[in-house]
Amino acid sequence: MSILSLLIYAFVASFTPGPNNIMSLYYTNQFGLKQTFRFCLGVGLGFFILLLLANYFSVALHTIFPKVELFMKIFGCLYLVYLAYKIITSKMGKDKQFNNQYNNLKSGVMLQFINPKAATYALTVMATFITPFYHHYLTQLLFAILLATIGFLATFSWSMFGSLFRKWIVTYQKAFNAIMALLLVYTAATILLH
Repeated sequence: MSILSLLIYAFVASFTPGPNNIMSLYYTNQFGLKQTFRFCLGVGLGFFILLLLANYFSVALHTIFPKVELFMKIFGCLYLVYLAYKIITSKMGKDKQFNNQYNNLKSGVMLQFINPKAATYALTVMATFITPFYHHYLTQLLFAILLATIGFLATFSWSMFGSLFRKWIVTYQKAFNAIMALLLVYTAATILLH
């Protein structure tokens, strides 16, 4: 397994627009970075829990059905190509309206369990990059911590840069989307070749 492919996938999936990032961007613009930090911590914690659940699910599948690994790799690659397509064709829309009652740790945690991007990412990254190659539970836990930290940093960076980051993406959206999509296609190809 290529650590570079794992990190590229983690950064692309974490830093591209999604519910966590868009909400943190909005909250910072409306309520400030200090209040939004709790939400970002909740996102990181919730995502860590989601990664652990995805890891246990993936380990169970590999233990019970070892031949499922090929199908999981194919699914992972197809999902990455699909994400690349969605990224290359996406456009920034207007921010959704949220209020401050959801700008907290609990809401950040709970969002991860209704966020399809986070759930699909957690299952894909664990089943494709971690479980087939690392069998010791401590190593898997360390990868979950690393991936949750990347997720937290992505959400917090959207908060930190607020509207400045959003303006940059809107200005250079086509180039940004193309680079992100190409990196995902590269990642998918490395999965199939290893």
